[in-house]
Amino acid sequence: MDFLSILRGMFALAIVLGLIVGLAYVLRRYAPQWLAKLQAERGQRRMQIVETLVLDPARRVVLVRIDDEERLLLLGEGRELIEPRQLPKPRPPAPPTVTSKGPVQ
Repeated sequence: MDFLSILRGMFALAIVLGLIVGLAYVLRRYAPQWLAKLQAERGQRRMQIVETLVLDPARRVVLVRIDDEERLLLLGEGRELIEPRQLPKPRPPAPPTVTSKGPVQ
């Protein structure tokens, strides 16, 4: 192997690595917008993540709302714990109360 073929191989490797890094940058920068355009609009979603809390590097707690029910999920370490919870029903408005006061003077 002569010096010219080694130089040619190093140049080709540099080009390939540059293309890989460039493609990774483009995908990180623009892929979320492209994927959002490709997804069909489905109207209102039934499932929604209300809140998440990271407990430690291996576990997290996620509060998920599905229709009118909330579920508390403990995720991590290869297992899940699911705690169902009903949303409180809205209270009906209180009827107006009439208070009788004496004559206004």
